[in-house]
Amino acid sequence: MDNERVILSLKDIPKAWYNIMPDLPEQLPPSLNPATGKPLMPQDLAPIFPLSLIEQEMSAERWIDIPDEVIDVYKIYRPTPLRRAVRLEKALNTNCRIYYKDESASPAGSHKLNTAIAQAYYNKKEGVKRISTETGAGQWGSALSFACNILGLKCTVYMVKASFYQKPYRKSLMRVWGAEVFPSPTDRTNSGRAVLKGNPETPGSLGIAISEAVEDAATHDDTKYSLGSVLNHVLTHQSVIGLETKKQLEIIGEKPDTLIACVGGGSNFAGFAFPFVPDKLKGKQVRIIAVEPTACPSLTKGEYLYDFGDTEKLTPLMKMYTLGHSFIPAGIHAGGLRYHGVAPQVSLLVRKKIVESKAFSQNPVFEAAILWARTEGFLPAPETSHAIRCAIDEAKKNDKKVIVFNYSGHGHFDLSAYDAYLDGKLEDYEHPEEKIKEALKKIPEIGNA
Repeated sequence: MDNERVILSLKDIPKAWYNIMPDLPEQLPPSLNPATGKPLMPQDLAPIFPLSLIEQEMSAERWIDIPDEVIDVYKIYRPTPLRRAVRLEKALNTNCRIYYKDESASPAGSHKLNTAIAQAYYNKKEGVKRISTETGAGQWGSALSFACNILGLKCTVYMVKASFYQKPYRKSLMRVWGAEVFPSPTDRTNSGRAVLKGNPETPGSLGIAISEAVEDAATHDDTKYSLGSVLNHVLTHQSVIGLETKKQLEIIGEKPDTLIACVGGGSNFAGFAFPFVPDKLKGKQVRIIAVEPTACPSLTKGEYLYDFGDTEKLTPLMKMYTLGHSFIPAGIHAGGLRYHGVAPQVSLLVRKKIVESKAFSQNPVFEAAILWARTEGFLPAPETSHAIRCAIDEAKKNDKKVIVFNYSGHGHFDLSAYDAYLDGKLEDYEHPEEKIKEALKKIPEIGNA
């Protein structure tokens, strides 16, 4: 332990996950069954999720015990370090102190493993043989592939087509861990075939890949579906990040002024920030900032409405900030942030102005990533680099603040994106307002009347 790196011991791995549901500032609008328009019931989710995860999804308990078997696998990489970016501070000539929680320390290279292990464990316990899932940039697919391999399950991954070809070595890593990986949309599912019929050249989207993975699970008795973000049980599993961070800051006597994380569906942001939300609700002065790309501005330009979580309308309706379930994002390199909606809990906190939201375009984000790599040494994922961009901008204010952000994953499989930036070939993209309005017109009236 010193002021540059805080390392916890194995006994400091949290023994329970934190569920924010009882601490939200107001009751979360219920998810709806699209067929009836009524609040979702546990039996509605039974075809695709194991009972234990359905119970966690709907739990109002503040703490959910982590099984010993899950903690045993967590010990491979948890607790993760809290580091201080002293060389970046020096380069910026700032009087702020910048800390980051290093979730790139996992075998899969990101925070995603925190929930992948838990979900694989609960599926295995209930006799599931195979898990189907989607992945954007490949971080989630890699994590679930690893978890299924460790726990003896088969894994099928539908990877967004744009990322499948941009990041071929993510696919390779999934295959090393025993998963089968397909570029979505595929001709394996009715959902995929429908999309390809309408647009054979589509780059794909997380919404489309979710449709395929859900359909796969629903049509095979030995298979369940696993989601890497958005849902409450996923956010809850990720709380180990923030719980460890709080303890590490306490050890060195630091009180955060600003907390930052990138947002796609919301899992790394929630896992990092949610354990701090009760403190803010009790009056603690701390800014919490969610950062997203201008190419997929769900929080900054979306609307707070009930919408489907997938393109083919197979999922329940959730009240969230959304760009519309038919939204097809540009093929920016931050594939994990190309999702049309945001977790309902995160959305509610933004709606209530407890969480701020900011958006950045690609070139400023990669500029920050290069500065980070040349000062701190580590190569960040494009998704993580959005949080770095925001942290740098905050530090430049020179207001003696303690800035803490979640370093959600490394960028070792993103070198083609870095080449594009260094060669001046990376294009900034801001999703047009008219396309957002067009997608929002297709949102169902259920719950939004």
